[in-house]
Amino acid sequence: MSAGGTGRTEVDRGEAGGVRTALAGLTTRGRSFLAAGIAAAICAYVLGQSDLLRVGLLLAVLPLLCATVLYRTRYRVAGGRRLSPARVPAAGEARVHLRVDNVSRLPTGLLMLQDRVPYVLGPRPRFVLDRVEPGGHREVSYRVRSDLRGRYPLGPLQLRLSDPFGMCELTRSFSAYDTLTVIPRVQPLPPVRFSGEAKGYGDGRQRSLALAGEDDVIPRGYRYGDDLRRVHWRSTARYGELMVRREEQPRRSRCTVLLDTRAVGYEGAGPDSAFEWAVSGAASVLVHMLERGFSVRLLTDGGTSVPGEGADGFAGGQETADAAGLMMDTLAVIDHSDGTGLSRAYDMLRGGNEGLLIAFLGDLDEEQAATVARMTRRSGGAVAFVLDPDAWAREAADVPGPGAGRHPERLRMLREAGWTALGVPRGASLDDLWRQADRERSGLASVSGEALG
Repeated sequence: MSAGGTGRTEVDRGEAGGVRTALAGLTTRGRSFLAAGIAAAICAYVLGQSDLLRVGLLLAVLPLLCATVLYRTRYRVAGGRRLSPARVPAAGEARVHLRVDNVSRLPTGLLMLQDRVPYVLGPRPRFVLDRVEPGGHREVSYRVRSDLRGRYPLGPLQLRLSDPFGMCELTRSFSAYDTLTVIPRVQPLPPVRFSGEAKGYGDGRQRSLALAGEDDVIPRGYRYGDDLRRVHWRSTARYGELMVRREEQPRRSRCTVLLDTRAVGYEGAGPDSAFEWAVSGAASVLVHMLERGFSVRLLTDGGTSVPGEGADGFAGGQETADAAGLMMDTLAVIDHSDGTGLSRAYDMLRGGNEGLLIAFLGDLDEEQAATVARMTRRSGGAVAFVLDPDAWAREAADVPGPGAGRHPERLRMLREAGWTALGVPRGASLDDLWRQADRERSGLASVSGEALG
C-alpha cells in the first residue's frame, strides 16, 4: 500500500499461537456449543445414556472443528487502499477507498473489514463483507476529517475471518499503511504589487541583463529561428558548427516568507490560535507568490528552510505544484521552536540577495524588534504581519492585559525602519490585511517619490 495510490498485500493464515490462538477466537456461540457438549457428555456418562453422549460429542466437536479448519485454511486475500486526495487542507475531508480481492480458488467466509485511524480523524471504520467468490472483490469507502495539521498514519488494515456457522472468528492484519497529510488552509489572495520588490520577471516584468556580457560569452548550438546577428564566429570556427551567443536571461523576482515559530511569541493552542493563523498566512503567501512567478523561499526563526530548496528558493512556472507540495508538507508538521530570538533568521537574510520579504511574527520584545528592523537592509521591500498574543489570548470583552501597550510601540519601530507593519487582531482576514498592506506600501512609495522630487 502506498500513500495516495493503490497497493496490494496478501493475508495468509497466522503461524503463531497454534491451538491457543484458535480457541481464543471462539465466539459466544462457539463457547456455548462447547460448554453444552461437555455438559451433555458428563450427564450421559453419569446417567449411562449413549444417545445423549453422541449428542454431547457432536456439540463439543463442532466448534473445535470450525476453529481448526478456520485456523488451518489459507486465505489469500489482497487488500488495497487509495486516498482521495492524499494531501487535504485542515477542516477538509478526504475519502479513503478500500478494496479486498479474493485471489484464491476458494470462496471466503464472512469478513469484517476494519481500518486503524488516529482518533483525531474520526471513529474507527468497520465494514461487514459477504463471502467473496473466487477472483471477486469488494469495495468500500469512508471519510476522514481533521481540524489540526499533521501527518496521520492510516492502517494497517485488519480482516476478521469467520466460519459459516459463526463458531469462530480470527483477525488477520496487513503489514503496510498509508499516510494522510493535513496541510494548512490556503486562502486565495488578490494580485497586488508591492513597490520596492526586486526587478525581474514576476509581478514587475522588468528584466535585467544576463551575467554574461560581450567578453564573457557562453555559446550554444544554433537553433532554427535564432538571429544570425548573434552568431559567435570564434566558437563556430573552433567547434566546426554554427554557434550563437547565449540569450539574455531575465532574473526571476525573489520573495522570502519568514515564519516566526518561537513558542514564547504565541499564546494558546488549537485550530483558532494565533500560531495556526500565522502558519496558514505563510502558506497562503507562498502559494500566491509561486503562482505569480516568483522564486519563493520559506525561512523560520531558526534559520531553517524547506528540504530540497535551492539557493534562490523554489521557482514558479511548470514546477509550481511540486514546489507548493513540498512547502505544504513542511508546514503541515511545523511546530513551535525552543528559540527565543530571530538572530539566526537575520544571519540568513543578511547573506542573501535582494527581494521581497514578508514576515509573520509573534510577540516581539525590544531586542527582537530591533533585529527585525535591521532585516530590511537586504530586501527590496518588507511587509510584516505582527500578531499580538495578548489580543489573541483574551476575549473582546476582557480587560486589556499588561502587555497591551507594547504592541503599537513595536509596530512603530518596524515602520520607522522601512517595514510595512500591520497588527493582526483576533479573527482577522488575511485577504483584507493583504490589500491594506498594498495600499500602505503604495502610499509610502508615493510619499518617498515626492520627497525625492
